Amino acid sequence: MTPSDFIIREIKPQDNADMAKVIRSVITELGAPKVGTAYEDKATDEMYETYQKEKARYFVVEYQDTVVGGAGYAQLENCKENICELQKMYFLPVARGKGLGSKLINFCLNKAKEHGFKHCYLETLPYMKAATALYRKNGFIDLEKPMGNTGHYSCNVWMLKGL
Repeated sequence: MTPSDFIIREIKPQDNADMAKVIRSVITELGAPKVGTAYEDKATDEMYETYQKEKARYFVVEYQDTVVGGAGYAQLENCKENICELQKMYFLPVARGKGLGSKLINFCLNKAKEHGFKHCYLETLPYMKAATALYRKNGFIDLEKPMGNTGHYSCNVWMLKGL
């Protein structure tokens, strides 16, 4: 299988259950906390509806008609500046190690830039080392404290990238 076997597309209502399963599966696989993370977010079960607002989008990665990952962006909560947040980026093992992470990050950031965002913020966990390395490789820099108010108090790695 090659990266061209994977399709990146906007989320559809029928993708909600599959994307929720991907998110919770990855969080469980990595041993991440279930509280204070996307595991318990109401939005995790309503991904399509959550991103049906101005200047927000969510994209899924599809392989052989199955949702195997995704990521999105939206205005950073409780932030007056023109900063979006890269949100809920998760991949099942079948989609890892193929360059899809960088491809999806750049896809999201280009769309966010079209919406007029000037910076992109994200939060992750320290033991999600592959994800953190991926973000750094794609130009995100570490911050000393969080921005906005995402509600993900278990995530204590904060990063930012200029668009």
